Amino acid sequence: MRVDGHLAVGRLGTRSDADLAWETALLQHLDREGLTVPVPIPTRDGRLFVDGLVVMTYVEGGPPETQADWRRVAGALRDLHRLTRGWPQRPGWRSSTDLLRVDTGTKIDLGAMPAEGVARCRAAWARLAGHQTCVVHGDSNNLGNVRMTADRVALIDWDESHVDVPDLDLVLPDNAAGLDDGAYDIAAQASAAWEAAVCWDDEYSVKRLAEVRAL
Repeated sequence: MRVDGHLAVGRLGTRSDADLAWETALLQHLDREGLTVPVPIPTRDGRLFVDGLVVMTYVEGGPPETQADWRRVAGALRDLHRLTRGWPQRPGWRSSTDLLRVDTGTKIDLGAMPAEGVARCRAAWARLAGHQTCVVHGDSNNLGNVRMTADRVALIDWDESHVDVPDLDLVLPDNAAGLDDGAYDIAAQASAAWEAAVCWDDEYSVKRLAEVRAL
């Protein structure tokens, strides 16, 4: 769509007002701090969303193609993590370590998974216990969610963002974030467990669960 002649993106969904308030406030904060993100465009009376509709600026750019590109993505993600320490949890969401104690949160229902699979996921998440938390993008290794130009990296599609352990965002191609072997293994296992739980039980989630080591 176009707003005052400028290309924009409209997203209509069923998220609650509290959820959309959290996301739009986050995007405004990141924009003010210098990150390139879609910026909510307010209505004429100043509202950032109406009846589930959010209108945001359109972000130009292409996907990462090289290891150097992915290293730039890792840098942008670390800036996100640095700028959101202490940020409140997205309403209704749970972090991976929260799911050591509860069974549900937003799109996750551990009760729908096989008990053995839940045990494996929780064992993977337990290795993150005690780590510092911040906002994670939640889908940063998806090519469609990164828009790059020669001078900046933009992250789009913040539907999965929430507060969690930052290394979950840093399981990138060719370990572009430069995690040491132990940290990468912990993050990769926890990330696979998260994606299995969020998507259960489609073909992708079954594949991801198979990547989580047996106890």
